[in-house]
Amino acid sequence: MRILATYNGKGGVGKTAAAVNLAYLSALRGGRTLLWDLDPQGAATYYFRIRARVKGGAKKLLKKGADPAAWVRGTDYPGLDLLPADFSYRHLDLLLGGGDPGRRLRRSIGPLAPRYDDLFLDCPPSVSAVSEAVLRVADALLVPVIPTTLSVRTLDQVLDLRAACGAHGVSVLPFFSMVDRRKKLHREILADLPRRMPDMLRTWIPYASAVERMGVYREPVHRFAPRSRAAVAFGALWAEVAERTEGDPPGD
Repeated sequence: MRILATYNGKGGVGKTAAAVNLAYLSALRGGRTLLWDLDPQGAATYYFRIRARVKGGAKKLLKKGADPAAWVRGTDYPGLDLLPADFSYRHLDLLLGGGDPGRRLRRSIGPLAPRYDDLFLDCPPSVSAVSEAVLRVADALLVPVIPTTLSVRTLDQVLDLRAACGAHGVSVLPFFSMVDRRKKLHREILADLPRRMPDMLRTWIPYASAVERMGVYREPVHRFAPRSRAAVAFGALWAEVAERTEGDPPGD
């Protein structure tokens, strides 16, 4: 099972939009796909029209011997399931902290491996025990970066966190998000950052109304605007992510 985490310490960079759209595309192309919404704010869960509730809360979900499949919910899309958010996830730092922060998360993910080809972890925007745990279990971190100075700075912090955790085996795959090529700074960073970040993905997601309308339609972009620039960009991004992490997308 391939584990892909969408993560950035900064909020509002398009992290959840990427998780929802890429998970949908994984399933659309034949992969058995699960998205685990680890953010207590539950935006990904909202997009899938599912109640943000885990019976018994995070403590019960992460309890030794628990099978997280009991809390998995089907979505409206074949092959795509959701492990919903819950407000109790605000305590995940306490539940995962101490010793090896990834041990408890790894133990919870274990029973899911035979059931899915791709597991997406939509992470809360923080630098915490949760992010350290994710670094220890993920195959790759997909890091959306707005082409602005502060957003680029958070990418450097992600790389510093990986080094501090000794998680050198996890790939950090940044990609530009919410790009507005009318802005000079965006164009400059688009040209400059890939030169010093060779692992930067080539595909970038435009600043587009279709992405904002996901909250209105509560659907992935491909469902309501399949020919939009955003839909085309997410399709190209998924193909590139799949190639960089495991080969061609399932079903292609």
